[in-house]
Amino acid sequence: MSSLNDLLGDRILLDVSADSWQESISIAGELLERSNSITAAYTQAMIDNVTENGPYIVIAPGIAFAHARSSDAVIRSCLSFVRLRTPITFGHPKNDPVHIVFALAAADSHAHIDAMRSLATLLSTKSTRQALSQAQTPEQIAEILAGGAQPNTTSTTSATSAVKKAQANVEKQESTGHVLTVCGNGLGTSLFLKSTLEQVLERWGWSSYVSVEATDTISAKGKAQSADFVLTSDAIARTLGEIGIPVYVIENFSSPQEVDHVLRTIYDLGE
Repeated sequence: MSSLNDLLGDRILLDVSADSWQESISIAGELLERSNSITAAYTQAMIDNVTENGPYIVIAPGIAFAHARSSDAVIRSCLSFVRLRTPITFGHPKNDPVHIVFALAAADSHAHIDAMRSLATLLSTKSTRQALSQAQTPEQIAEILAGGAQPNTTSTTSATSAVKKAQANVEKQESTGHVLTVCGNGLGTSLFLKSTLEQVLERWGWSSYVSVEATDTISAKGKAQSADFVLTSDAIARTLGEIGIPVYVIENFSSPQEVDHVLRTIYDLGE
């Protein structure tokens, strides 16, 4: 598994100008191209992904996570970071405008899982997000992303009562014990949301009772019969349509607090 630092390397640009969301993704993609990690076809695929699936890649207020499906255009897994001088509108109803763009290229579905888990944990903290906005040099950005920050604390249900409720659901066969997180390609934002969801499940003491699978829109329709529900973005929820199980929208993929609140509603746990 690749670490966040391994994926990022020195592919960092600060306070660059872009006239559109397409140009901002192009800039992030060009950083990957210059390191011979991808071809130009992958950069175009990241742009096409937003055109086709909507601005679901804007995973948190001010932060976009550009990516596309793994292909021959990806030479090796890699990541880039671009901070924009002037924020850009992507069309997201809640998280615009964007001032930080990450671009991910994944050579396979496994090499970057640890890095996505680390990044999700880091971006869940307000102090990390502020530090990324205020850093003066690429070196400082790299240090922040290597910092191993802990997620914000959030109210959690009693571990004892949570485990008891999970056991009861399994015994009554009310639950498959499986949840899907879904994005357009199954390799980027769905993994990011999966990591945030797993943070919450771990705090609840439910990790042994609920499994989480990151997948894409096409696969999700076939896997729905074996899952309790889907967590995804508003844009992807509209793409999925009716799949036979509930689909719940998460606006901020980096917020354990929002995921915690949605899960409490789903499982009728109260606050």
